Amino acid sequence: MKNAVSKITAVIVLVYISAVMIFILFGKGNSNIMYGSSCRKKHCISVSDVMYGSFTEYFTELTANRLPVRSRMIAAESRLKSAMNESVVNGVCVDSRMLLDAEVSDRGSVSKNAHTINEFCGKYKGAVYFAAIPTSSGVYESYLPEYIRKNPESMQISSLYSELEGNIREIDAYNILKMLNENYIYYRNDTRWTSYGAYCVYRTVIQKLGFSPVAYDKYTINHVTDDFRGNLYARTFYSRVRPDIIDIYRYTEGARIISCTGYDNDMKSYAGKLYDKSFIDSGNMYDMYLGEKRPLVKIRTTVNNERRLLVIKDSFADCFIPFLTQHYSEIDIADPAYMEGSIVDFVDPGSYEQILFLFGIDSMDDENLFDVLVNTPEERKVE
Repeated sequence: MKNAVSKITAVIVLVYISAVMIFILFGKGNSNIMYGSSCRKKHCISVSDVMYGSFTEYFTELTANRLPVRSRMIAAESRLKSAMNESVVNGVCVDSRMLLDAEVSDRGSVSKNAHTINEFCGKYKGAVYFAAIPTSSGVYESYLPEYIRKNPESMQISSLYSELEGNIREIDAYNILKMLNENYIYYRNDTRWTSYGAYCVYRTVIQKLGFSPVAYDKYTINHVTDDFRGNLYARTFYSRVRPDIIDIYRYTEGARIISCTGYDNDMKSYAGKLYDKSFIDSGNMYDMYLGEKRPLVKIRTTVNNERRLLVIKDSFADCFIPFLTQHYSEIDIADPAYMEGSIVDFVDPGSYEQILFLFGIDSMDDENLFDVLVNTPEERKVE
């Protein structure tokens, strides 16, 4: 009798595991949740992945994203820990006001990225500006548990700036945002700033670049959605924090967009948009800004000054770019996270009067992010 029960139990377990495996491999996953900028490129499984262990990491992540009960389990854990006054869930500090990244103090050194940026800018004769943007955890660090504050983003930004050399001009975004932290400058469910937060820093950045900012009251603000759940919510499914608002700022009396063109790594062109509202109905609402991610986007405007700007950026810049369109005839936007090879395969940095780096300080944790700035075409071929 015991053997029969054991066999039946084994069959049931085997069937369950098989069903879960089929769902994992062929299911659609949580497509309605925005997972943030870390989900950048599709992963292709290779023999080396299996041999050297990266397949295990990939499979674990895939399993977590595909299991149908995942969101409910994590949400229950978030509520339970909150009730027990344990505030950190999946590396996120949960609070009724907003969610914050609790892994701030675990980030690595910025030295390698600073060295790479210095090497790139040492070959460029024009003016270079660097705006390192704090995440919400940097501006609202007082909400974080005391033990997490040992390496605050203000120190990380200062460390980066202290290592930048030559003609690189640093822009202090941290203190601007810290001073305005009682305003809606950051999303409650995402690490990134709102369009208003971006506008507040834009006023300083554009003056450094030699222009007068467009006054706030010149813009018409359209609330596109009030149901945005961002990258921090995707890690906790903590629903006691209100969803966020995504805005579009339009200056109807100002310059217009002539064209917005995206390019892939083969320099194949695609029609783009400054605001692609189709993403509001997707799991990646923030991608409404500039639309589908490409290594290069070229924007042409009706501004008649023949000024060209190269922006090298991460996703923090996506809602910032529209403000720049009132000041330049041409803006080229390069995203190293999506580039293969070298930046010179896409643009000639020496042809721009100005270059603006705009990155969240959390991106500096990726030590290889800026390698495309110094890789030559010959090195790309070797790779």
